[in-house]
Amino acid sequence: MWRDSCRYTYILVLKSCVRLFINVSYCPQVHTRLTYLRHLIVSLAQARDIDRTLLIFSHDYYDEEINNLVRSIDFTKVMQIFFPYSIQTHPQEFPGMDPNDCPRDIKLEQAIKIKCNNALHPDLHGHYREAKYAQTKHHWWWKANRIFNQLQCTATHTGPVLFLEEDHYVAEDFIHMLQLLRSTADKSCPQCEILSLGTYLKTYQYHSNSDKRKKHLTLNYIQQVRAISEERRKRQQTQWNYQVYPNLYSSTQKVEITPWHSSMHNMGMAFNRTVWDNIVELQDQFCAYDDYNWDYSLLHLSQNRPGKEKFKVILCKGPRVFHIGECGFHHKKSNCNASTVISKVQKLLKDAKSYLFPTRVTATITAGGAKHNKKLIKGNGGWGDLRDQELCTNMTKIGRQLKKYIYYT
Repeated sequence: MWRDSCRYTYILVLKSCVRLFINVSYCPQVHTRLTYLRHLIVSLAQARDIDRTLLIFSHDYYDEEINNLVRSIDFTKVMQIFFPYSIQTHPQEFPGMDPNDCPRDIKLEQAIKIKCNNALHPDLHGHYREAKYAQTKHHWWWKANRIFNQLQCTATHTGPVLFLEEDHYVAEDFIHMLQLLRSTADKSCPQCEILSLGTYLKTYQYHSNSDKRKKHLTLNYIQQVRAISEERRKRQQTQWNYQVYPNLYSSTQKVEITPWHSSMHNMGMAFNRTVWDNIVELQDQFCAYDDYNWDYSLLHLSQNRPGKEKFKVILCKGPRVFHIGECGFHHKKSNCNASTVISKVQKLLKDAKSYLFPTRVTATITAGGAKHNKKLIKGNGGWGDLRDQELCTNMTKIGRQLKKYIYYT
């Protein structure tokens, strides 16, 4: 029975993380993240072939409301995993905030004088660790290790694993597009290691025609939408940034092959076990890099692979994964009305409905811009503590434990 229940084509990993921050001025509230998560789950339920997937929810915060919501899913197989090194479960000790940890902004000389933890190892900016930031990198690294190397029911899975956040929203054909990206990569870009279904661009292009008139109409339409949105923003005296601007559509859609860049291609990102094995081989590049961001650490690894090129990504020009969360870990805005951007995404997908599920795509290869190819000189910091580096490294040493069943007659 268990063997049958673990047959699936895709694994979707969703991070449900209602973070418990000390600074309540930008602490995401439980009900806000629940709103995002509900909309994500609704969008997943509407996706074609979702019953062929395994949804794995990875939590770094235990909340019964979130658990009840996840347990209510009945349209596919679901698993929950819980990050065991969270600041919620370790509030007074590492990897949470130990009372003897060095304050963030204390000077090195003073830190040595008071003998606080890790006094000799501030980050590259001279700051000491903040548990709430270090947790983001730990959690991503842990869940990837957990899924690829430790879970029983993923042991034989060789297909792609798609990573989503709780404040994402998916199009109903996102699994279909994942298949198209995968088959296109097999034919046109065997060296492409990452698939990406999302983008942070403000305008989305689903059409493939290069007709000048259509370009002109598209530009005018975008300008009109921007002007209307800006006027509405001023009237409401809000700082909200509208993220979704509809464009023209076509049944033949474009995909792009380009060097992978962390801040551009980390949304709706998918890769398989072979890619993961290549990443783990260079775990020191990831775990020792002084940056609390998992994606920038992965970019550093990508740029420093001995004898190999940087990761290449194949991505949709018309995205199938959207970011609907305006308030959260890196977003601190005064207006956190989730319904505004959600309604924009829903309208876009409604307008584009007849153009979803394209039969084919056309691929273009680009070298990437200056930002794509800029070599990382140094990280963003927040990862100078040797305890963080050691914990990160140790996570890869926990292998899959095969269960032994004893039956009594």
